[in-house]
Amino acid sequence: MAAAAAAPVPEAWPELELAERERRRELLLTGPGLEQRVRAAGGRLPPRLFTLPLLHYLEVSGCGSLREPGPGLAQGLPQLHSLVLRRNALGPGLSPELGPLPALRVLDLSGNALEALPPGQGLGPAEPPGLPQLQSLNLSGNRLRELPADLARCAPRLQTLNLTGNRLDSFPAALFRPGALPLLSELAAADNCLRELSPDIAHLASLKTLDLSNNQLSEVPAELADCPKLKEVNFRGNKLTDRRLEKMVRGCQTRSILEYLRAGGRGGGRGGGKAHGPEKEEARRRRRERRRRESGEAEDEEVGDAGRMLLRVLHVSESPAPLTVRVSPTVRDVRPFIVGAIVRGLDLQTGNALRRLLTSQTKLHEELCEKRTAATIATHDLRAVRGPLLYDTRPPQDLKIVPLGRREVKAKDLVRQLQLEAEEHRKQKKRQNVSGLHRYLHLLDGKESYPCLVDADGDVISFPPITNSEKTKIKKTTSDLFLEVTSATSLQICKEIMDALVLKMAEISKYTLENKEDGSVSDTEADALSGQLPEPSANASADKAGNASLVVEQVRVVDEEGHLRVVYPSKTDLGFAAPHVTVIR
Repeated sequence: MAAAAAAPVPEAWPELELAERERRRELLLTGPGLEQRVRAAGGRLPPRLFTLPLLHYLEVSGCGSLREPGPGLAQGLPQLHSLVLRRNALGPGLSPELGPLPALRVLDLSGNALEALPPGQGLGPAEPPGLPQLQSLNLSGNRLRELPADLARCAPRLQTLNLTGNRLDSFPAALFRPGALPLLSELAAADNCLRELSPDIAHLASLKTLDLSNNQLSEVPAELADCPKLKEVNFRGNKLTDRRLEKMVRGCQTRSILEYLRAGGRGGGRGGGKAHGPEKEEARRRRRERRRRESGEAEDEEVGDAGRMLLRVLHVSESPAPLTVRVSPTVRDVRPFIVGAIVRGLDLQTGNALRRLLTSQTKLHEELCEKRTAATIATHDLRAVRGPLLYDTRPPQDLKIVPLGRREVKAKDLVRQLQLEAEEHRKQKKRQNVSGLHRYLHLLDGKESYPCLVDADGDVISFPPITNSEKTKIKKTTSDLFLEVTSATSLQICKEIMDALVLKMAEISKYTLENKEDGSVSDTEADALSGQLPEPSANASADKAGNASLVVEQVRVVDEEGHLRVVYPSKTDLGFAAPHVTVIR
């Protein structure tokens, strides 16, 4: 008689044991060993994972044997803020459905095999909303033929929706229902099979960016011009019947496109954009009312401007040497979003201004950037930045950088050094958690290539989300800065964090000017500039009314072919309601 088969030995999950022991809030599972363990678990995540209730960030990526998350996720991870399940084999649906996840803000299901998300096998319930705090949803690179009709009810606070690279032929009518998605600012559905765009898209009151390139659209509804905040549209790769509009589309002339539709061009829809019906009149009335309010606010500001900080926007066309960032297509699967800006006239010599700036940056990383999981900030001394810049990826063994306070090193070796330092630091301090840069190492686990920003000399000046280069390090003598914000989540998050960073700089500059703190430049920093300190005019200045001022210069981000992806600050950026700051465009 044959011997009885031995009982299968459960696969070990040391990552889970470590996360439980150290009470970690972030966890990344990836790499070649993951395939076998998930396969042994029946194509699901191990149930033990759902016994880590402190988790805020969970990423499981690049696992071809992961077909479904498995039961228990919603009940076991109630504090989850970010869930990244990209480049797996999830599909054709999600069983059981993901939600409810009451704290989830970022959900990335890109690069899977999802075909449909029906009730019970989708994102979560609609009543009450299963994802009430969700801001960013990435469903790109799947096989979806339709979206859930109740998506807006399930995630009513959605700001960014990425549907690129699916098989959609239409949007559900409920998506554009008045008030359904009041915060949606970015909608990307390129590379689908869309045949028409509903005029009801005008109900997306916060829409700023719309990408419907490479679809099967023949017309663009005139009502699109009624979206009050729309600044960027992309309809390239469609078969528009209006030849004039097609020519504008090929040139990515957003402003011309919207003006053409507004003036009555044959874009499609209701008579090519002419006024029809009460809805159109109501939209125009709201726009007129908004302009009147803005005009009134401007008059009030003119009266009470004394002592305010002025942010003067310098447009690309006005800059003698505009800076451009070219984006390589290789970043798409690693960290695809970047926004840049230049701030001139910041006084970091006086008092503790530099320390305040660095402290503010750290606080932004902890809070708005969600410990760099949502986005990462980098600040550079503009005098050391050689443009144009390239945002690219490189294998860990090929990426070389001179990190802040260190010698030149390969990224692979730097990450290994930081891992060893983290473990040693934990042992010495007898702490459960690590501090500093060591907290962000898990964001690179399993990545075959790392993102980097390269200057015109070929030097890497930034390695997000880990470090900047010593070459462009800001000092007390720095007055002009290049700022960058990168994200794997969305372009809108980059812009919001850049807004917050610029506002913080304005506050620091105003405080420094008003309090006149004593301060001096260290010998080391003076030597770095061969004894040459900035001219007084380079620092934060005050106009005749006593207002401090900074210049915020636009930076263009373009694709490999030179087509504009984003410019910051645009007309819709720097829209914060700060009583002590006035933006002059």
